[in-house]
Amino acid sequence: MQIDISDASLPVYEALASPVRLNIIQLLSKNKMNIKEIAGAIGLSSAVITKHIKKLEASGLIKTERIPGKSGSQKISILKVDHIEILFPKKIYRSFETRETTIPVGQYTDYSVSPTCGLATVKDFIGEVDEPKFFMDSKRMDAQILWFTEGYVEYKTPNFLNEDEKLEQLEISMEISSEFPFSNDVWPSDITFSLNDIELGTWTSPGDFSDTRGKLNPEWYPSKLNQYGLLKTIRITSHGTYMDGEALSDFTIQDINTKNEIWSLRIEVKKDAENLGGATLFGEHFGNHPQDIKFKMYYS
Repeated sequence: MQIDISDASLPVYEALASPVRLNIIQLLSKNKMNIKEIAGAIGLSSAVITKHIKKLEASGLIKTERIPGKSGSQKISILKVDHIEILFPKKIYRSFETRETTIPVGQYTDYSVSPTCGLATVKDFIGEVDEPKFFMDSKRMDAQILWFTEGYVEYKTPNFLNEDEKLEQLEISMEISSEFPFSNDVWPSDITFSLNDIELGTWTSPGDFSDTRGKLNPEWYPSKLNQYGLLKTIRITSHGTYMDGEALSDFTIQDINTKNEIWSLRIEVKKDAENLGGATLFGEHFGNHPQDIKFKMYYS
């Protein structure tokens, strides 16, 4: 689950602000349980536990299912989330001019992918899933989500800097996750990013998420498939390259040839990756974040 610093995320913070509810989450991380079982394990009445369960359900952290029991059906509580990432507001940098460009996820200029793989627009899948040849379909330009298990997609963007402008920092952001047939919230994948054929570093995606439905996904898109990714920002500075503040490599802004008219970005899952768990890219009409792949230049 990915939340931010806004009123919309308050139900999650409120649900976690209770020792009893934290205890319930700990119990449900090990087993599915009914109200009576939870009450007995914690030492509180079923009525009190029911109130806490409703709070956790409202936050989206757990779900309740009705299953057959010895004396009729019973409600079972199930933990839906195994990690939470909090997006803080972006830091304010010293005064530089900025320029942004965006690349739709379907407008890659080169690719080599292996199944499971596929693409979809806001209306339907493009061709057949798990058939790499459809990555060359002309409809790919309208793709809003794509996924593959192994290989890469490569994008190109113009360098809009003028000769008298000095590049001070570059940010590349996208919504991204692993890829698993249907979905798997715990499915690590080593995803490598390269700029102009130079590796920026590798980030390990924790999973391919479907614990909650993506906020932007069209109605036709099946709930059993990967629903959303994590919004990740690669920041290239004079000190090195970072992913959301975590060091990726020693590659610096000075290592970018700003005289190149075109910059290329490769997103890759290598054959020899320790965690060969694929990649899924979400465009502005899929997942949780209404954006495509975004380049933001800070210059003076």
